[in-house]
Amino acid sequence: MTTQRVLVTGSSGFIGGYVVEELLRRGYEVVGVDNYSKYGKVSKSYDDHPSYQLIEGDARDPALLGNALVDCEHFIAGAALIGGISYFHSFAYDLLATNERIIASSCDAAIRAFEEARLRKVTYLSSSMVFESTDRWPSYEGQEREVPPPLSSYGFQKLAVEYFARAASDQYGLPYTIVRPFNCVGVGEMRAKTEVEVRSGNVKLAMSHVVPDLVQKIVKGQDPLHILGDGSQVRHYTYGGDLATGIVTAMEHPRALNDDFNLSTAQETAVLELAEGIWRRLKGDTPFRYVCDDPFEHDVQRRVPSVTKAKEILGFEATTTLDEILDEVVPWVVGAIDRGLI
Repeated sequence: MTTQRVLVTGSSGFIGGYVVEELLRRGYEVVGVDNYSKYGKVSKSYDDHPSYQLIEGDARDPALLGNALVDCEHFIAGAALIGGISYFHSFAYDLLATNERIIASSCDAAIRAFEEARLRKVTYLSSSMVFESTDRWPSYEGQEREVPPPLSSYGFQKLAVEYFARAASDQYGLPYTIVRPFNCVGVGEMRAKTEVEVRSGNVKLAMSHVVPDLVQKIVKGQDPLHILGDGSQVRHYTYGGDLATGIVTAMEHPRALNDDFNLSTAQETAVLELAEGIWRRLKGDTPFRYVCDDPFEHDVQRRVPSVTKAKEILGFEATTTLDEILDEVVPWVVGAIDRGLI
């Protein structure tokens, strides 16, 4: 059988990097598109892989995407402006306008490739933020259309991605799968070029992603540790490698056709519990002390997914524990701080 080819937009990004590695591991040929808008030029482990080709360009260009899709059976539409919670405030308009242009361009190119070339399906990366306004947990597939729309422009636009997917299917028959990653944690996330610095106690942060930010504050000697909010916020911190497994499985699986899936660990963790786990790895038996700072407006208190559908239909479970994640990620972040990447 001829090797299948997959286009991945945002291929040099945080989740995109894990997705490309997983596709190559499974024997696909991969075409990546990235304009390095977030981190600047980065090197990836797969840059010189014989089955990987990178096109440096902007996913808002439908002609560029159309040319890239000519020989592809699959398209993982992952490109987007995305950042930590400070992003939601600093770039509220850009998150809406730029990401709308990206998704429209992606669908335009995909519709044409489906009609005229070999494209079989688009796998769209949505977000847990589509459930931003819920007051009932766990959040199950379909609930995003039953609760009020997200308040943040980022969450609202991710919900729009799902409407684009279904609309392109309704009008043009373009097959789709929607995946919603929850709270990705992993290695490879660096200081964004455009991230606005936010002061937390005596440390300026440039990411607003909880794990690297906590590591940075502890490494720089912050004691007591500053926590955004009261630390009771609940998240499901999911390993990037597990999310990539889920995304590629959803891309491949025949029962994923024209359906949507939450991808997440089933393990629930409070921010304070996470902070203490990182503290212990870096400070040993030093007493854990913390103070609470005012949270950001869109700092959702609970983000708890139902993972039943992905398990029952795709056979997918995120199995990497938080301890295993932190054992890998904390030393990597410390090294990245030393190298000036964070």
